[in-house]
Formats: sequence, structure tokens, C-alpha cells
Amino acid sequence: MADFSVGEKDFLLDGRPVRLLSGALHYFRVHEAQWGHRLAMLRAMGLNCVETYVPWNLHEPAPGRYEDVEALGRFLDAAREAGLWAIVRPGPYICAEWENGGLPHWITGPLGRRARTADPAFLEPVERWFSRLLPQVAARGVDRGGPVLMVQIENEYGSWGSDHGYLRALRDLLLRCGVGVPLFTADGPEDHMLTGGSLPDVPATATFGSGAREAFATLRRHRPSGPLMCMEFWCGWFDHWGEEHSVREAGDAADALREILAAGGSVNVYMAHGGTNFGGWGGANRSGATHDGALEPMVTSYDYDAPIDEAGRPTEKFWRFREVLEPYADGPLPEVPPAPAALAAPVRFTPGEGAGLGTVIEALGDEERTTPTPPTFEELGVDRGVVRYRVSVPGPRQPYPLRVVGLRDRAVVQVDGVLADVLTEDHTTLTEPVPGPSEVELWVESLGRVNYGPRMGESKGITGGLLHERQYLHGVRSRALRLDAFTPEAVAAVPFQPVTPGGPGLYRASVRIDGPGDAWLSLPGWGRGFVWVGGFCLGRYWGTGPQEELFVPGPVLRAGENEVWVLELVGAGGELGLR
Repeated sequence: MADFSVGEKDFLLDGRPVRLLSGALHYFRVHEAQWGHRLAMLRAMGLNCVETYVPWNLHEPAPGRYEDVEALGRFLDAAREAGLWAIVRPGPYICAEWENGGLPHWITGPLGRRARTADPAFLEPVERWFSRLLPQVAARGVDRGGPVLMVQIENEYGSWGSDHGYLRALRDLLLRCGVGVPLFTADGPEDHMLTGGSLPDVPATATFGSGAREAFATLRRHRPSGPLMCMEFWCGWFDHWGEEHSVREAGDAADALREILAAGGSVNVYMAHGGTNFGGWGGANRSGATHDGALEPMVTSYDYDAPIDEAGRPTEKFWRFREVLEPYADGPLPEVPPAPAALAAPVRFTPGEGAGLGTVIEALGDEERTTPTPPTFEELGVDRGVVRYRVSVPGPRQPYPLRVVGLRDRAVVQVDGVLADVLTEDHTTLTEPVPGPSEVELWVESLGRVNYGPRMGESKGITGGLLHERQYLHGVRSRALRLDAFTPEAVAAVPFQPVTPGGPGLYRASVRIDGPGDAWLSLPGWGRGFVWVGGFCLGRYWGTGPQEELFVPGPVLRAGENEVWVLELVGAGGELGLR
């Protein structure tokens, strides 16, 4: 056991000053079999600590249904084995460019902006969740012989609100759950963020990517004493679909890191290793200075232009950071671990079996519901996936414009079985008027719930209604097709037929691998959808870029035959490639 505390100027370990050289590595974005390698890479870069968020929605997808909550404890044990301390940021909100900022849709759907406040309707499920999650964190505190040094209260709360009663309630809840290590907050280095997001009796840290002297000066105005720490040093950035890949020059990032350390600060490199938004868990932003504009969905890769790339390999930024960090190390830095094994030989293949979306939803979808108005994803209990809405246009009547009110995010629309249009938030009316009688079918897809800003928590699906001219169409039939429904047992029951990939549907292939290892999957000519390898969901692909390949962790491949599923929502291409 050890005593970790917050002193007048420094963090103290058993009374001696210690500088935290931490790196962000999210256990949920890295295949568990590769945790050890990634943690060893952090040590080799010169870090002495690892930081992770905890996504509530991943571990409690429905009220009271918990899934592998113990993964966090296993990760903290792996960090200790790697010789690293740990910082845990359990939220309940985490941002992290993650679906809904980590908050469950079944919370934000009914509560809206009452989430992240002291409203009992929000705090009660938070207390149940923390009571389930935090005992494993408390048991691994440095005060009990574990690696955990600190635990964060909320996350950049000053960018969202100013409910100090809520922050105090979270502080008290963390203590009641047995956390015995210091608590802290993290906010942007701006007066309104620090006043909104911090508590006077809790250490405060800052989040920024450059300008350490100015940022720490702002922090000092609010905290005249205590250690200086950049809890998120943004050494790179994330990518949105349809935009250019974000890159930060290695030398510029190394200079910014050097400035933090020269100012006497501790640091958490965000991200040291970004990993991947497996399973379609990537979030979304809203554009503009007030984060209230167009939807900007995250790509599947969370490479972040980090010093350790998505596949765990050192980049130029890694070596530059290692040079900066080495003088602050307690001794010689460890050797850099070899990269994980790569795929022995490239493979190209074309799926030979397929099933149309209608067939797939009959086999894997929820039961169809009929309601007067279209239910949202939240009302249907859907986190990730698509919903098919069907409605009849009465007749006879002349052709009128058909508009979707409150569409989030995209809809592939058929009229009487013929593709009519693809609708988005900015294009909500079918190009051609629709006569009556006719049958309209809309396959609506969420591109990721907003993870930051005032529109976080907004609903998905058809959130308004279906208008024919000025008349609402009622009697809507809705059926969900969830990503979680795609299990090996369930997919085996889909009545596939021999096909050549063409329209929307689920396609299946068997690929022989002689030497498994880390690989990259390309889908040239395919539109947009999701891919599974060996039953493991790699995430979303989309021909709009910038991401052109999906990372395939070596542990999901095996020597011999490997089954690949592609759920195409627009229009399929042909050959796929593994390299």
C-alpha cells in the first residue's frame, strides 16, 4: 500500500513529490488480448501512468442488464502488471467521441437535458451504476495496494453546465462507493468552464492541446495552490466521415509537451494510443462554434494521430515524445516491444451468399410495432442499428411532396418497392411527389449519437412525423434491426442465397487465412454499412472517407476458414481485401 495525496505544489507519493506522466488508452477500444502490448508501449514511451474512461452505455445497455463490467478491473490489473499507475474517469458522462458521450440512450431519451444535473431521475440510475462499477476501482486504489491514483468527477462539466449540486452529489457518491484516492475535476482553461465545472474543495486540472503557460496561468487564477496538470494534452485529433484526415506534426506536438513539463506540470497524453470504435460505438459532433450545426459523425478508427498508431506501432510522434519524456524517467526506459504479428499474406475475396434487408429483418429483427406516429430509436429501445418504418399513403389522391420531420440521421426510402431517394437532415423531402394509394418504406440509420455540446442526448430515428403535403400520415409500422442481433447463432439461421453483391442486404463469405495476425480490411465500391469478422463487429465502413480500411485485430482471426459478414445499407460493391 502507498499514500498518494495532493500537496501545495506537487502530487505526493508517500510524502515525496511525484510527477504524473500519463497516457490515455481506453480498454474498450483495444482488443483485450492486446492490452498488454499497448500498455508496454506506454511504458517504453516514457510514461508511468495510464488513464481510461468508462462508457456506461457499453456496460449497461438496458436498465439493470450489465455486460462485462469487470473488464475495467482486468484492465487495471494489466496496468499494474505493466508497471503503470492508473487514473480512472468513470463519468457518468465521458465525451470521448463515444456514442452519446457514454450515457445510455434509455437515460437521455426520456430525460433530455435533465441528464447531467442533480435531478433525482438522473442521479438514481447513476447511483445504481456506480454502486455496481466502483467497488472494483476502490479495491484497486493505491491505498489498498493497487495502481489507481486518482478518480475523476464527471468530465469537462464546465463545457455543459453549472449545477454544483450535481457535482457535489457525484463527489459524495464516489466516496460512499469506497473510493479512497484523491478525486479531481477536468475542464478547459477558460473562466466560465472552470467556474462551472469545478468544486472549491476538489483539485482541478485543465484540458488543452497547446499554450501551456497561458492555460496554467488561467488555472492558477482559480487554484492558487496545488499541482498543475494537463489532464488531456491533445496531441492529435479525431476524424469525421466526409472530412480530411486530421494530422498534427510530430515536432509541434513534442514542443507543446515539452512546454507542459517545463512549466512543472504533470500530463496525460490524449491519446497515447487511440484504438478503434469497434461495434459501431463512435459518436458524433455538431458543427459550429456553439456545436449546434450539422451532424459530424465519427469514423470507426480512433487512431487520433496518436504516438502509438491504431495497430499499436510507434510513429514518429512516439519517438519524439520518448525523447522529451526520457529526462523525467526514474531510470532507463524499457525497450520498445516488437509489433504484434501481421497477416502473413494478403487475401482478396467476394461474398458468394446474400440476403435482402427484408429477409434479414424477418430473421433478426424485433417484432414490428404499429403506432399512430413513428417512434424514435429511444422509444424502441435501440442503441445502434437501423429501423424500418412503413406507412401507407391513402388514396386516391394526387401526388404531393412527402417529408420526414425530424429525421436523424439518414433514410433510404422506397415507394411501392422502388428506390425513391436517400434523405438526410438537410434533405428531408422526396425528390418526386408521391401519389396515393402507395406504400412507403424508410430504412433509417443512426450515424452516432452526439457526444459533446448542447445537442448531446438528442433522439434518433424519425423524431417528428411523416407529412404528405400538410397531412400527417398515421398508422406507422416500425421494426428495429439491432447490431447486437448479429450473433453467429442468429446469422446462421438467415436464409442466404447464392448471389452476386449488388443491392442492400447482408452478405456472407468464408475466407481462408494461413497465417493470422493484425490486418486491414478494404471494401472498394461498397457504400455504407457494418462488417463482422469471426462474429466480431469491426464497426462502420463508408465510401465517403477519409477512412478507407478497417483495422482487424489479429486475435479475431484464426488459421483456416474465417466467416465475414457485410451488412450493406446502400448498394454493394464486389471484391473485398485483407492485407
